[in-house]
Amino acid sequence: MKKVTILAVESSCDDTSASVVSDGYVLSSIISTQKIHIPFGGVVPELASRAHMANIIPVVEAALKESGTGMDEISAVAFTRGPGLMGSLLVGVSFAKGFALARDIPLIEVNHLQAHVLVHFIKRTENGSGIPGFPFLCLLVSGGHTQIIVARDYFDMEVIGTTIDDAAGEAFDKCGKVMGLPYPSGPVIDKMASGGNPDAFRFAKPSVANLDFSFSGLKTSFLYFLRDSLKNNPSFIEENKPDLCASLQKSIVSILTEKMIMAAEKTGIKNIGLAGGVSANSALREMFIREGNKRGWKVYIPDIRLTTDNAAMIGIAGYYRYLRGIFSSHAAGPSARFGF
Repeated sequence: MKKVTILAVESSCDDTSASVVSDGYVLSSIISTQKIHIPFGGVVPELASRAHMANIIPVVEAALKESGTGMDEISAVAFTRGPGLMGSLLVGVSFAKGFALARDIPLIEVNHLQAHVLVHFIKRTENGSGIPGFPFLCLLVSGGHTQIIVARDYFDMEVIGTTIDDAAGEAFDKCGKVMGLPYPSGPVIDKMASGGNPDAFRFAKPSVANLDFSFSGLKTSFLYFLRDSLKNNPSFIEENKPDLCASLQKSIVSILTEKMIMAAEKTGIKNIGLAGGVSANSALREMFIREGNKRGWKVYIPDIRLTTDNAAMIGIAGYYRYLRGIFSSHAAGPSARFGF
């Protein structure tokens, strides 16, 4: 049987990425992270799209070279259609269309959020061990999204819980900014928390019905706590930064974990996974492993390199769509709010 080799591109936000996936195995995954946004404390859409235009061709060339794949060996091109920043998405969509037209090969659109879940279905061994069975319950948690997703099949997914305001990653970043930490603050908080006491301070945990999340109240509680503490001690943040990071991290992780426990009990699903940028958080990963051992879950945690936005996840989603014969029209355009 002829190999199915997918060239994938991802450009939904501020990472330009390309990957080659062959028969479900990742042969290469190249990511160019844009540092230009750091001074602004967040992603500037116009700067992001311009950087993607400069990066897309070198990144694709590097992915093809690292994989040892010639352009004539590519079976199809997969791209992120959305959700994401419109200008950033447009760069990836345009490149994919041009490549597909030039090579006369199929075009495959991929939902960015579904791809985060499908990262768990990348093949690593010949017998496919380590790949979850269906149904699969996944907590997708990042700077822009916090969702609990039931996957009944590769492309039969349902969101059963979501944030009603801010995402967990956004809470990490905004609270980190208040403490004077660099952007993105999530990894910095994780590192500093290792030297702090997670029980030093307590912050408000919002009460939200069902399986939905809310993080705006936690951010407000954190902000007011710092404001009041600084009145009494102007050096409070600097003197307590590790404890603040550890306590904030514990609050966010506990909110996420409690909802996931509820979801597992409600659905009866034992195959449980993490996905998205915040799934790189060490405390969250440890908590899931601990709860999995306690509750009989089979826990799936992605490699760190596959947690943030990457084209390998677009490639594996494209691979399974190729097997189903699900191809895209060249009329397909980027969609900032592309739904399931």
